Amino acid sequence: MKRSYPQATPYRKTLIGKRRVHWLEGLHHTGIGKSKMRHPLSAVCGLWIVLASGAAAEQASAPVVVEFYTSQGCSSCPPADAFFATLVRQPGVIPLALHVDYWDYIGWKDRFASPAFTERQKAYARAAKSRTIYTPQMIVNGDARVEGNDAAAVAAAISAAKPGPGRIDLTREGGHLRIRAEAPLEADGGTISLQLVRYRPEETVEIAHGENAGQVVSYHNIVTEWTRLAEWPGQPPLEIEVPEGDGGPAVVLVQRAGPGAILAAVEVK
Repeated sequence: MKRSYPQATPYRKTLIGKRRVHWLEGLHHTGIGKSKMRHPLSAVCGLWIVLASGAAAEQASAPVVVEFYTSQGCSSCPPADAFFATLVRQPGVIPLALHVDYWDYIGWKDRFASPAFTERQKAYARAAKSRTIYTPQMIVNGDARVEGNDAAAVAAAISAAKPGPGRIDLTREGGHLRIRAEAPLEADGGTISLQLVRYRPEETVEIAHGENAGQVVSYHNIVTEWTRLAEWPGQPPLEIEVPEGDGGPAVVLVQRAGPGAILAAVEVK
């Protein structure tokens, strides 16, 4: 049975390992079924091997940011959530889970979800000249866009990530976070954005309704705040102080406008 939706309502279809939304035009809902899952954990051993190489030492001084777009309401996401948990334990990687809200309508409201995270994912899609967003998706260093259930592709993107020209110093002092950032750009110039991310390390959720009804899922590095602190050309160095908040983990990053490549990132726990 087909059901028509008004303009800008998500269109959902069954794919292999992901759920997709076309948000710029009204389409048809053709029914919801369980996706055939890839086996994301099959590539985890390969991930450890890749990051145990010379690239790991490089990433230790220039960590790789992995943004993970997920939802408690998406049946394709739990295997990717499990794979993402392995990244949390991986040196040289800053994994950040952004729960999106566009699957809340199908029977379970994700309490970690935020429209702001959905909008950030849309901004990445627009930058890539795409009209489609989906879960699960991982974006590596603001540049490589990878299916979240394709662990081999995620591992390859992390391994291929190159250090950017940025540098950030981040310390906790007197109830504040003190930040000093710089990002000298090449001849093309451009605007650089300084961003602050706060996250909750772990929380377990018993899902009562929707496609994942009956599952108990542990979620990791759950983003609770993603704030743009400043925009500047990258030089001269920018110094800024912000409240420490609740004292939980925080990440500061510098990123090209677009959003584009992440040029530097640092974390305090």
